[in-house]
Amino acid sequence: MPNKLPPFTRAMLIANVAVFLLQISLPEETFLAFMLWPLGEYMQGWSSSGPVSVGFLPWQVLSYGFLHGSFMHIFFNLFALVMFGSAIEEVWGRRRFALYYFTCLAGAGLVQLLVA
Repeated sequence: MPNKLPPFTRAMLIANVAVFLLQISLPEETFLAFMLWPLGEYMQGWSSSGPVSVGFLPWQVLSYGFLHGSFMHIFFNLFALVMFGSAIEEVWGRRRFALYYFTCLAGAGLVQLLVA
């Protein structure tokens, strides 16, 4: 089945699984700079290298989309990507679907920042 998936959908599956495997094998502090933090708020804590203080950083509008909180979270996100994303990519093509995917990802992040 993976060989039948369109290229962008397959690439997003691989990227999300790779990041999730890193998430479960590395300390949470490793990913603080990639999580979406509300504007003006800072996460403060400690890591093995000392104090950590991370607030909103511009790339978080996209990077948060590759982070998942649990196995069920990633499973259902990727299940939806395979079910809907592959069909949309087949119709729209790789570039148009990739633009749509990242536009939705950034749009959802910006809305979250506005309501948080």
